[in-house]
Amino acid sequence: MKPKFRMLALALTSAALWTATTASAEQIRVAMIETMSGAFAPIGQNQLRSYQMITELAKQEKWGGDYTLEVTAFDNKGSPQEALTQLKAAIDQGYRYVIQGNSSAVAMALVDAINKHNERNPGKEVLFLNHSAIDPDMTNSKCSFWHFRFDANSDMKMEALTSYMQNDRNVSKVYIIGQNYSHGHQVARAAKELLKRKRPDVQIVGEDLHPIAQVKDFAPYVAKIKASGADTVVTGNWGADLALLIRAAKDADLKALFYTYYGGTTGVPTAMGASGVDRVRYVGFWNPNNEGFVGRELVEAFKKKYNDDYYVMSTHSLVAMLSAAMKKAGSTEPIKVALAMEGMKVQSLNGEVEMRKSDHQLQQPLYITSWVKTNGQDVRYDQENTGHGWKTEKKIDAFVASQPTSCSMTRPGV
Repeated sequence: MKPKFRMLALALTSAALWTATTASAEQIRVAMIETMSGAFAPIGQNQLRSYQMITELAKQEKWGGDYTLEVTAFDNKGSPQEALTQLKAAIDQGYRYVIQGNSSAVAMALVDAINKHNERNPGKEVLFLNHSAIDPDMTNSKCSFWHFRFDANSDMKMEALTSYMQNDRNVSKVYIIGQNYSHGHQVARAAKELLKRKRPDVQIVGEDLHPIAQVKDFAPYVAKIKASGADTVVTGNWGADLALLIRAAKDADLKALFYTYYGGTTGVPTAMGASGVDRVRYVGFWNPNNEGFVGRELVEAFKKKYNDDYYVMSTHSLVAMLSAAMKKAGSTEPIKVALAMEGMKVQSLNGEVEMRKSDHQLQQPLYITSWVKTNGQDVRYDQENTGHGWKTEKKIDAFVASQPTSCSMTRPGV
């Protein structure tokens, strides 16, 4: 793996463009309809940079043969309604590939709109590639041929998280807090169901759902958590909502453990600092401090260029699989690429990953990690220049992380 990343430093010297350029037969334009302004903008910016770096690497190494990808950002402002406006703008400009992931509410709106567009416009179909919207319904009751997910869904993550919590005897009183939309509801449901099955002795001592991206001071929520006597907090919060929650917990000297989905997202490491050591964990599909430090050249190049951290590893899996599918299909037609992607296996930074044909849910390993001080050994890479990073506590193989699906997919005629 080393040689391909050595090429990256040279590739990154050219500035990536925000605006679309004229597509050729070899260059495929991809619209990233993501939050590029407002409270969650830092995550969108990180994701755009991640795609720019990975697509440049893919171009250098010809992952897609003669086909290369160019990603352009469309700002959805975190709103499903604005996302639909941006989708229309992208389609009007000739884009036939869309990527998104921040907010399952936005993703659901995009899936519905793309389904309708494709039904009404045969021959002009659009494909939706989802890097981080994890509502399980999207690959179950609301699955679509035109949607592929490259993150683990929230049930897969909670299965992994609670399996780890099952053996953590420090967990006895749990408080659940989340954002008041589909993702937050699904995390709360799964946490209660799985803890009841795996740890019937654990008490759920409180539950809160708050407006997404609107709470500026989480002190009142933390006061409720503290008053409940909780020793553990479970949250699916992400971005500013998690960073502000963690900061409020630090200010209130709340000693509870935090089990999170997104402890590694932009802003959270800085909010935690040393106060989160050995008390914050997260479940994810990769850790730069993995067992072989696979991807270290990419991590170091990203840090050097942007003074930022490469953590949205689903960008690597997505670009690798989309490129391979185009090469296999010998075409950029979305329907042919989608069919080529079904059941496809590629090597990503967390091992071999597979796009399950039945529901278009990527099957991949998961990691349980803890926030600790870097030591130059098993924790070499920090986040946000804090001197602290994520220690791998457990890697869960793909076949263990896998969950059944209720998807009954309708496939278009070829």
